[in-house]
Amino acid sequence: MIIAVAGLPGAGKTTWIRQQLAIANQPVQYFSPGSDPVPIDMTCIAAEFPDVKILKEGEEYQLLNLAELESTTYIELGFHVDLASVEPVLSVLDDLSIHRVALMPQNIQNTGWHAWASEVVPGVTVEPTEGKPELWRAPISGQVLDPASLDVFWYELTQGAYGKVNRTKGIFDLADGRAFYFDFVAGIPDSTYTELTVPRWLEGRPQRFSGIEVVGVDLDREAIAQTLKDCCLSDATIQNYQQQIKESIAISDEDLEEA
Repeated sequence: MIIAVAGLPGAGKTTWIRQQLAIANQPVQYFSPGSDPVPIDMTCIAAEFPDVKILKEGEEYQLLNLAELESTTYIELGFHVDLASVEPVLSVLDDLSIHRVALMPQNIQNTGWHAWASEVVPGVTVEPTEGKPELWRAPISGQVLDPASLDVFWYELTQGAYGKVNRTKGIFDLADGRAFYFDFVAGIPDSTYTELTVPRWLEGRPQRFSGIEVVGVDLDREAIAQTLKDCCLSDATIQNYQQQIKESIAISDEDLEEA
C-alpha cells in the first residue's frame, strides 16, 4: 500500500508518519518529493528508524514496484508541493491501493487538502497565516555551530526578529560532535530539541546533512542567513573543541576501567 500524506505546515504530518512507522509490522519505505536540498524530515526518520528504506529524489520510479509488494510506502507532501503537480503520479498508483491522508487542524475547514484526501486526520492547531506564507531553506552541511549562539539565534527567529515565523525546523551539528533536531510551531509555547541517534562527529567538519527550513511572512532572509552564519565555528575552533571532547571521553573510559 502507498499512503500519501499532506497538510498545513506544522500540522503534524511527519509526527503522524513516525507514529505509524513505530507500529509497522511489515517493510516500510518513505519518500518526500521536493525536500531536496534540505531533507530534514527524511534525515530524522532515517536516524530514528534505520530499517525504513528512504527513497531520494529521482527514485520515484520505484513506487510502482513497491505498490505491488507486501509493504507500505509513505509519501510526505510538504505544504509547498502543488497537489496538482503530483496527482498524475498518484493517479497511476490508484489501481494499486493508494490512500490519501490530510493532517488538518480542526479549526480550518474546506480547503484543497480536504477535497483531495480520502481521510482527514485531526492535526495540531496552528495559527492562521496572515498573507501568503514564504518558504526559506538553506543546507548548512559541514558547518558546526556554537551552542550558545545557536540558542540566541533560535530565540530571535521564533520570536519574530526576522519576520513572522509560523513554522521552522532544522538539524544542527554542535561543537561537541552531536547533532540535534530543532522544531518550532507558532501557537505551541515551546520549541522541541531532540538529539539524533547518530555517531558523534569528532574528526573535522561533519560529512553529513544539516540544514534549516523557515515558513513565515515578511521574512528577512538575508538577516536570517547572516545571523546563522555568525553562529558557525572556524576550523581551528572546531579542532580545539573536538580535541577537548576526545580527551574527556578518554578520561571517562579510564575511570570506568579502574572502577
